[in-house]
Amino acid sequence: MPMAQNANVTANSTDAFAKPNQRPASPNFSSGPCKKRPGWSADALDTRVLGRSHRSKFGKERMEEVIDRSRAILNLPDDYLLGVVPASDTGAVEMALWSLLGPRGVDMLAWESFGSLWVTDVLKQLNLPDVRVMEAGYGKLPDLGAVDFDRDVVFTWNGTTAGVRVPNGDWIASDRKGLTICDATSAIFAMELPWDKLDVVTYSWQKVLGGEGGHGIIILSPRAVERLESHNPAWPMPKIFRMTKGGKLIDGIFRGETINTPSMLVVEDAIDALKWAEDIGGLDGLLKRTRQNRAYLDEWLAKSDWAADLSEKPETASNTSMCIKIVDPWALSLPAEKQAALPKRISQILEAEEIAMDINGYRDAPPGLRIWGGATVEPSDVKALLPWLDWAYATVKAEIQAG
Repeated sequence: MPMAQNANVTANSTDAFAKPNQRPASPNFSSGPCKKRPGWSADALDTRVLGRSHRSKFGKERMEEVIDRSRAILNLPDDYLLGVVPASDTGAVEMALWSLLGPRGVDMLAWESFGSLWVTDVLKQLNLPDVRVMEAGYGKLPDLGAVDFDRDVVFTWNGTTAGVRVPNGDWIASDRKGLTICDATSAIFAMELPWDKLDVVTYSWQKVLGGEGGHGIIILSPRAVERLESHNPAWPMPKIFRMTKGGKLIDGIFRGETINTPSMLVVEDAIDALKWAEDIGGLDGLLKRTRQNRAYLDEWLAKSDWAADLSEKPETASNTSMCIKIVDPWALSLPAEKQAALPKRISQILEAEEIAMDINGYRDAPPGLRIWGGATVEPSDVKALLPWLDWAYATVKAEIQAG
């Protein structure tokens, strides 16, 4: 049986080296920056604002359009604020940490690289005295039941480098006294977020929307605004982190007046992506596509004798940054350096075939593959990719066995 029809072909199979018949229409499966929306072309971008000031009436209108379309697609509560801020999701997270933390103790949750970075910032840069760190290894979540919501809580919704997500918001207390600060960059527009449980949410356009880098989004609840206006951080605040002046919110940030100069070309690209999202049914359409991508991977994993999801529980497996580990006993018997070389070589082979670009696992994660399944990726491309993973693994296995 050709590999295109059998997802469970191994290196010992007679068809192990027959290339699949189907090819993904696009080989772009990078987890960031991510694939552009289907049919994207630079010709689709409105360039009238280029060369104009972002402070002009027209420039501000374009910024406001991003904000308004984003709010509508996300079904954001009327009293929540959404603003464009510098330095991608990283800048938005840092802005939240530096501006809001300090009045209460903090519970920091980490189970992958970016969550660990936020822990380091809070412990070593802000040097807060009352910090509890709750960590878990790749593939697992910390004990969510141990979180104290009298304290502030910082966590990622989806661990981009581990492919592990929180299953829902049920673990978050509705009567919390502290703030919940959520890095949602690889979750928003792809997973349902319970806005009533989240006080600060950050993301960037370069993930599920397939936008360009450089700008982040910060979303604030009324509770977060109250904290901003009542709390004066004990440390100097860089200009790009400042959201208040004279103890009052700089509300222009949430009406299209950015802290520093934005790229208006990137703004136009974001508008294009948001219009596409509206055309496919808004949030429901985006969720449907990511869920289908995950479903195709799950069907393939259920038949595979060499691959498994890095997430230890199905309910915590990401439908965007879908991470695969190698579980073939033969592979696990190899020395550590050869185990690490396996997914790298698989990625090289698939790039050479122009089947899949940038799918080697994150540099700090366990050896494996990472396939982006966000809404801009066509489900048919994920389906077409999977037999090629079998072919590439069989090829690499044979190379190593041959010596």
